[in-house]
Amino acid sequence: MTSPFVPLPAAAPSTEGTDAAGILRFIEAVEAHPDHEPHGLMILRRGRVIAQGWWAPYTRERRQLVYSLSKSFTSAAAGLLYDDGLLDLDRPVVSFFPEFADEITDPRSRGILVRHVASMATGHRDDMYDIAFGADPAEPVRGFLLHPPEEEPGSVFAYNQPATYTLAAIVQRLAGRRLVDLLRERVLDPIGAGELRWMQQPAGRDLGYSGSFMTTDTVARLGQLLLQRGEWAGRRILSEEWVRMATSPQVSTAGNWGNGPDSDWTQGYGFQHWMARHGFRGDGAWGQYCVVLPEHDAVVALQGQIPDMQGLLDLMWEHVLPAFGSAGTAEDDARLAAHLADAVLPAAAVDTAELSDADAAAWDGSEFVAARRGGADARVDRVGTGWRLVLTTAGGRVGAGFEPGRGWTVSDDAGPAVAVSGGFVSSTSLQLDVAFLETPHRLHVTLERPADDGDRIGEVTTRWETEPLHGADPATLTAPRD
Repeated sequence: MTSPFVPLPAAAPSTEGTDAAGILRFIEAVEAHPDHEPHGLMILRRGRVIAQGWWAPYTRERRQLVYSLSKSFTSAAAGLLYDDGLLDLDRPVVSFFPEFADEITDPRSRGILVRHVASMATGHRDDMYDIAFGADPAEPVRGFLLHPPEEEPGSVFAYNQPATYTLAAIVQRLAGRRLVDLLRERVLDPIGAGELRWMQQPAGRDLGYSGSFMTTDTVARLGQLLLQRGEWAGRRILSEEWVRMATSPQVSTAGNWGNGPDSDWTQGYGFQHWMARHGFRGDGAWGQYCVVLPEHDAVVALQGQIPDMQGLLDLMWEHVLPAFGSAGTAEDDARLAAHLADAVLPAAAVDTAELSDADAAAWDGSEFVAARRGGADARVDRVGTGWRLVLTTAGGRVGAGFEPGRGWTVSDDAGPAVAVSGGFVSSTSLQLDVAFLETPHRLHVTLERPADDGDRIGEVTTRWETEPLHGADPATLTAPRD
């Protein structure tokens, strides 16, 4: 059971030696960038929250899928067992899986150690996800180890999802329970973090490399724990030794994820943490960040839909770092707080049209078939003064109300939590944006009703702003339920 939520201590930026005007310039630059859609932001300095905000329809309380930022939590779980003396970094991975150990005959596969999967230095040149999960979906570790690395373990870096999955599987075997349960008792509750949910494969085994859902606040608290070298309110959570190893370079990443010193993907990799041009970080696809800046005693936690992840970091270095150089004014503090308090994502960019009573009646109860195989079918109904959209897929249903031309309408009533904006662009065309609030993703939906109302069957076209990585069925874009 999670502990009651207690907010982190807060302070005005100027009282913590920070120029709020610089933070505001960062936020405005993010909002103005065509590829950046922020959902939640928290900036901590000297252990206090100096800036926080959520762009409606996203909220403080909502868990959101953080993709590979999950790896930072897997690292914390591994650190607990390392501190307990249970996890030997120099023990061969295959020794943890005696049920198929005899099948693993290649010397390089047998030479992969725990420290190699922890640091993505297994000797493979590429991500082994498709091979590992394709070879044995029921036991991806076996599929991973059956494919020998091209180089000696420890010699090269490759961003490799099965490496983290294998580390997580080892931790769960040693702990005798799921990662979420281990983390809840020994990390999340002690630091006051909120609920964390994790996708599994197979059932009972948390993915480790991705698939966890959490609030921005939980991301920020983990960053602060790492900044404090594993200590929280006078209590030792992780050893200083583990935090030092996890957040310092264990393997070079030069030439892998960038072409020069200005790339934040060429600064080295620790134990499930990236080194950066400034400090270190965990991050996840489409714009999930936990950036820790020890030299400034600061943490930046950000969730969003941001394809250009290096671009976001560039803006952070341009605006946020200088802001830590000098205290601003109380007036700048107030401007920043007001901006974040009123933050709203732009609604669907459509020019709405007024429907006649006859056209509204024709839309009421209309059904739509997917324009492509495997897509979503749809239905539109009049509900009071508003409307309701229902998308039906192989995975289930997504139900959502909407008010044409009136911004975002949030719905939690059927399937995933969503917010909808948009409206009728003509008597026969409806365009909507559906934001899936437990994920970074937004779906563009266009419904075309035939001018001839004889059969009342139209066509629905859907397009993702960013493609979900754990399956693109809209009905499945929600946190796992216990």
